[in-house]
This record gives sequence, C-alpha cells and structure tokens, in this order.
Amino acid sequence: MIHLGTVELETKRLILRRFEYTDTEAAFRNWTGDPEVTRFLRWKHHRDISEMRSLAEFWIKKYSDKEWYHWVIIPKSVGEAIGTISAARVDNSSDTIEVGYCIGAKFQNSGYTTEALSEVIRFFIRKVGAGRIEAKHDLRNKASGRVMEKCGMSYEGTLRRADRNNMGIVDVCVYSILADELTD
Repeated sequence: MIHLGTVELETKRLILRRFEYTDTEAAFRNWTGDPEVTRFLRWKHHRDISEMRSLAEFWIKKYSDKEWYHWVIIPKSVGEAIGTISAARVDNSSDTIEVGYCIGAKFQNSGYTTEALSEVIRFFIRKVGAGRIEAKHDLRNKASGRVMEKCGMSYEGTLRRADRNNMGIVDVCVYSILADELTD
C-alpha cells in the first residue's frame, strides 16, 4: 500500500476532511458528548468539552503520520462536523484496512454514513492500494451492519465474545470487501 494520510474527499453531499480544532464544539455537541451515540463503541462519551479538547489535540498531532486516516463527516447542507470515519487498524502485511465510524444521533438514518463509507472504501482501494477493507459491529447494532451491506461489504461471520465496548464483552459481526469486488 502507498499511504497518503488523511486527504480531503468529497461526495455529492459530503466533505470528508481532517479534524480541525475549530470542530471541537460541534464534535462534543453532535456526537462525543452523547452516551447513546457511544453505546456500541469502545470509548465512553465525553462528560465535559475539555475531554473533547484533549482528544482534538491528539487527533491533530496524529495527522503527521501517513498511516493515520481520520476524517470528520461534514454534510454540505449542515456545514459542520457530525461524526467521524477512520482507519481503526492498518495491516501492511496483508494490505488490509479496518474502518470504523461514528455519527451523531440526529444525523443517523440520513444516508450520510453510507455515503462516507462508500467514498472511504473507494479511496483505500483505488488510491492507497488496499486489497481488503473490513469493518466490525456489535451484533446488536444492526444499523451499522446495514451500512456495511449497502456499501457492498459481505458478511463473513460473527466472532463470539471477541470485543469489549460500553455494553461489556460482546459478539462482533465482521464484514469485508476485496479490491476486485469494488464495482465503481
């Protein structure tokens, strides 16, 4: 793979770009401060904006790493960050990138996550040269699985008691798409 880092991507309705410190308040308001949004995630919601400020500093410093892929999702019609999509794991030995995403509750079921994931999959396969993109979700988070399916990812199976999130030790469903399966 040829790592390019977090470059700006654009779709019909979205801008995917690097997190900027000025996104901190929107991030806290739209997703990191909401315990319902983080219910199926590995990190707890932020109780105070200072937690988001610390995370913002960490994210921004990481952009110097070409293997750090972390975008904020900005609908053009909204004009502010409503979530993130990123590489949760990069495995250079198998040309595999695991993708994760998080979107604010009031923006769910709008197609934004599907549109963002589709674009990130294309980027990783067409530009970075990944051979496999994978994603996982808590068995109970069916909506996340539907996003993966809409993006052309195939269900591979469920790993029993294979991960920990805010719900405890959980079963996770695994989805993937291979480079030769990407149709657009």
